[in-house]
Amino acid sequence: MKTLVVILIIVFTFFTNTTNAQLLKRLGKSAERAAKRTVERRVEEESSKKTDQVLDTVFDGKKRKKNKKNKDNDSEITIPGIPQNNQTSTNQNNTNENLNVYSNFDFVPGHNILVSDDFSTDNLGDFPSKWNTNGTGELVVINTEKWFKLAGKSVYIPDLPADLPDDFTVEFDMLTQVDQKTSSQAKLEIWLEDNNLFHTAKDMARIEIPLCMFIDIGFIIENKVSGKRVIRNTVEKDIRNILLNKNHISIAVNKTRFRMWINENKAIDVPRLIPDNIISFKLHPRDIRDGIDQVFITDLKIAQGGLDLRNQLLENGKYSTTGIQFNSGSDHIKPESYSILKQLSETLHQDHSIKLTIIGHTDADGDATQNLQLSEKRAIAVKNTLTTQFNINKNRLQTLGKGATDPIDTNKTTEGKANNRRVEFIKI
Repeated sequence: MKTLVVILIIVFTFFTNTTNAQLLKRLGKSAERAAKRTVERRVEEESSKKTDQVLDTVFDGKKRKKNKKNKDNDSEITIPGIPQNNQTSTNQNNTNENLNVYSNFDFVPGHNILVSDDFSTDNLGDFPSKWNTNGTGELVVINTEKWFKLAGKSVYIPDLPADLPDDFTVEFDMLTQVDQKTSSQAKLEIWLEDNNLFHTAKDMARIEIPLCMFIDIGFIIENKVSGKRVIRNTVEKDIRNILLNKNHISIAVNKTRFRMWINENKAIDVPRLIPDNIISFKLHPRDIRDGIDQVFITDLKIAQGGLDLRNQLLENGKYSTTGIQFNSGSDHIKPESYSILKQLSETLHQDHSIKLTIIGHTDADGDATQNLQLSEKRAIAVKNTLTTQFNINKNRLQTLGKGATDPIDTNKTTEGKANNRRVEFIKI
């Protein structure tokens, strides 16, 4: 009996040890796989952190901050490097420094604003009321400023009161978030076409702004006349170093000629790109990955072509412009105003007998007294810039502010308000 017990114990021990060994072996393989997954996950996390650090460096060298509101509202986004609306300055030296950046900028905005949309009248998360699309899109907030978030495979058409004239200008701010994996075919396309719907155009001009980071693909320009391609070419301009910044796009069309500036630099100038019968302006984000790549625009202005400043002063004794732009609620002159001020200074240098009264005007929003004070400050800011930046004798310039007391358009539409926010120059 004892012998049988001993034999059973030996057999049990053998099988137990064998089972444990097999179990340990299986556990070892599972542990190995788990360890491998852990390493891969850590590598992925570190890679993601490095990518974020690179992007954060581009966005003004600041670390990204998670916006707590994002958990509850996807329409609110914080991007470091994009100035907030309330970050304005009345420092004249800062104005001069900003204007100096645009010293080669010769874009002149149109004199009569046809479309103006900063999305201030639309609700967050909605599609803006002044636009049409065959896809989708929504309004979001980036550092307190409203932006229109565009989606891939969508065409966007702003509502125009009439067909585009032969001479017109377009301005808007653009912001993109793309990375090294973004397609080389990713672009924001600008379409000028013979229809304002989503039909295939027989007469069209197309400009493609590259959104690729890992390779310089340049700008594509193309047109068709009566359905036949006449021009298609690549303009070799590398904008990758500024692509992740907030950029100001300016477009001038003068009959067949097309010019486009990105910030202060001219990117495109083609003398015969625009065919006849062009009536509409459209935007089309192409080959962007929805939810990964992001394209935003804001502050769109489309205006009828500009008037010759010098002739207006000499023939009519006055010149009115919406092209001298200010930060909201501030007398800080935006740098894209440089070309108007430069032309004005050249006229004054050519004819030393000219003396001017500079008159500031606002729209009717807000308090009337504050609007009057703001218009006076803006007129003074223009005078100070002309004297310090362009060496115009201050004794040749007087200033006056009229607030909203002398409108030239309705204050019930954003376009009318934009036309009323102007600076007027009258010969003394």
